[in-house]
Amino acid sequence: QVRLVESGGGSVQAGRSLTLSCAASGFTYSPNCMGWFRQAPGKEREAVATIYTGEGIPYFTYYTDSVKGRFTISQDNAKNTMNLQMNSLKPEDTAMYYCAAEHTAGRWKCTVDTARDLGYWGQGTQVTVSS
Repeated sequence: QVRLVESGGGSVQAGRSLTLSCAASGFTYSPNCMGWFRQAPGKEREAVATIYTGEGIPYFTYYTDSVKGRFTISQDNAKNTMNLQMNSLKPEDTAMYYCAAEHTAGRWKCTVDTARDLGYWGQGTQVTVSS
């Protein structure tokens, strides 16, 4: 049974940092595309960052414009975990953050614009940033 479990959310003041982690288990074939998505109250879910590992190192990473330079996505295949380092947090980063994963046909299916419908999702972890 596939499981994705997020951790690391919390409440912080603007300008501080948080690191989210996603632990993956139960995949028959390791997913080559993983990503972080977020949804704020009253807003649509958006892709924050994705990472494609299907072509080896270096991995391809993609970010939505609002987090470029502040967030870093990484993956540790040995530990089956994916992380999102979030620096210089802003109140507008407040949302429920979800981890998602799938084995996709290629990296063109793993960008922040194309990875919206990945097959497996976690339950989410809340991030609240106060001003």
